[in-house]
Formats: sequence, structure tokens, C-alpha cells
Amino acid sequence: MIPLLAISAWSGTGKTTLLKQLIPLLRARNIRPGLIKHTHHDMDIDTPGKDSYELRKAGAAQTMVASQQRWALMSETPELPPLSLSYLVSRMDHSTLDIVLVEGFKHEKVAKILLYRQEAGHAQHELVLDPYVIALASDVPLDVPVPVLPLNEPQKIAYFICQWLSKTI
Repeated sequence: MIPLLAISAWSGTGKTTLLKQLIPLLRARNIRPGLIKHTHHDMDIDTPGKDSYELRKAGAAQTMVASQQRWALMSETPELPPLSLSYLVSRMDHSTLDIVLVEGFKHEKVAKILLYRQEAGHAQHELVLDPYVIALASDVPLDVPVPVLPLNEPQKIAYFICQWLSKTI
């Protein structure tokens, strides 16, 4: 299976900001990342008034929108149990990816880098270092049994990910 690496933290810690920096750094190292972002909000990638939106709202269980530049598959799942991360990863085209980065899903049993930002309002003792945490990226020194990476230096985090990935493959 393709390697999964979650970037996990409390809201407001900088998960999305870090991922926006990491993705081009990994690409520069010829690593093709995919991304799955978890959200607790009801989200929609379509726009009311557009044909695809209207056709989906008419009752299609799945709607694919495609152009030469990209395609997106939207699946309606209100009656299904919560989706598992493994199911979502199985929907991706692994032949085009070297790693799947995951934002959120902190309770999944996958390798993860936990983020800690002192000003985010949580105490250090609230950090949950489960057996899947391979590193902690922090803006302050921490005494933990995993490597501590500098949160504000994404190039060092990207290097760590590359080293981890080379041992995983």
C-alpha cells in the first residue's frame, strides 16, 4: 500500500499552512504527494447554479466533472457511516503518487507528525503521543521520545519526510 503520513494537530496550529509549504518542497525532490484533508464541516466543491451542481442535486449518487486539466468525483454519502481513511485512500490513483499526506484523521492508525504551536492555546501535557507519532514539529523545545522538528522550518520537515519515506518503501 502507498505510504500514508498524517499531519495532525489542534485547530489553529498551522496544519494547512505547513502542508502548503511541504508539498512544493516534496515535489522539488521528485516526490509525488497526494492529499486527503479531513473537515468537520459540511462542504461542497461545486457551485450552485452550475450544471454539475444542478444535476447532482437532482439526485445523482455520484457525479464526475471533467476537463482536460482536472476531474473531480463527488459522491453523496449522507446515509453511510463515517468514511474510513483506508477507503478514501483506495479511491486514489496510486500509480501517480509516492505518498499520501493526510490533514487531520488524528485518531487513525497511520504514521503521523504531530504539530505543537505554543501560542495555539494548548498545554504541552495535552499532547497525545500515540504509537504512530513518528515526530513532533514544534515552535518550542519539547522533551518527548520522538524527534522534535522545527515547526517554522518546513525544509527540515520535508527532509525528515524524505528520510522516513526512503525507509518505508
